[in-house]
Amino acid sequence: MNKQGLDVLMKKVADGDNEAFARLYDEVKKGVFAFAYSYLRCAADAEDVTEEVFFAVKRKAYLYRPGTDARAWIFQIAKNLSLDELRRRKRRAEPLEEAGAPAVPPRLPALDLLTKCLDETEREIVLLHAVWGYKHREIAQMKGMPLGTVTWKYNAALEKLRKEWEES
Repeated sequence: MNKQGLDVLMKKVADGDNEAFARLYDEVKKGVFAFAYSYLRCAADAEDVTEEVFFAVKRKAYLYRPGTDARAWIFQIAKNLSLDELRRRKRRAEPLEEAGAPAVPPRLPALDLLTKCLDETEREIVLLHAVWGYKHREIAQMKGMPLGTVTWKYNAALEKLRKEWEES
């Protein structure tokens, strides 16, 4: 769905339209999950954060400014909530076994590859382009980086992923 379509959905969500909220959820849930997973590296935690993101979207849709980028707005919520979860983990500082979670959390190999060999900026650029569908120019504006830097980082990240994939 294009930016204008998401913009219309966000306005309807802000007006309390649950059908529009369901459509918005279907449209962006995979990208939100992938982004959260790239930070958290645990499918269960990424699912929890994804749910939190959509609760926040529903509660705060009235804050969204029509005409801006709904995906970027949701992406920022996902980033903030993922970082919050990482901080909570650090404060708890308890092993997964003690927290009642399985000793080995569920993994998603393709997303694990992103977190294993890419830094945060490279990961965000790849996810924004490959999962969320942003053009490099849009990512450059969003991240406040030159277009050439975004393109270079994206291509370098793909090369890192290719090499890592071949070695595994």
